[in-house]
Amino acid sequence: MEDLAREAIRAQGARVTATRVHVLATLMEAASALSHQELFDRIGSSVSVDRVTVYRVLEWLVQTGLAHRIAGEDRVWRFSVARPGDEAGSDHAHHHHGEPHGHFQCDVCRRMFCIDAPVGIQQNLDRLPDGFEGRDVEMVVRGRCPACVRAGREAGDGRKTH
Repeated sequence: MEDLAREAIRAQGARVTATRVHVLATLMEAASALSHQELFDRIGSSVSVDRVTVYRVLEWLVQTGLAHRIAGEDRVWRFSVARPGDEAGSDHAHHHHGEPHGHFQCDVCRRMFCIDAPVGIQQNLDRLPDGFEGRDVEMVVRGRCPACVRAGREAGDGRKTH
């Protein structure tokens, strides 16, 4: 993954640093979007870096389009890689090629996942009053992820799962 991260950073015409590579590679490997703290915890042991530097790298990744961020119900930013060149069928199904898409946040574990583009993103932009110029529509579906649904069934919580 680090080689892919290096290539993506080079493609931006930017300086390749160990921290940028570690942060981007960690996002590429993640099964769900990560908060700053979760990311810091994952890379903290592999490279000597402070929290501010990690946050600056995340901001840079968002500005360059290599990552996107979404705020959860808890108002915590979560970051996920967004690589325009990914091939369909990649084992990183949460990458959405930089296209508009929605997110799912689990009520139990708080993880956030990218989901396919929800119906209505363009329709919402088209419905703006005259003079408004929209650039983005955020959509977050909330509920329980498959792991938490299974855990609930095993614990016999009796909640409906559909």
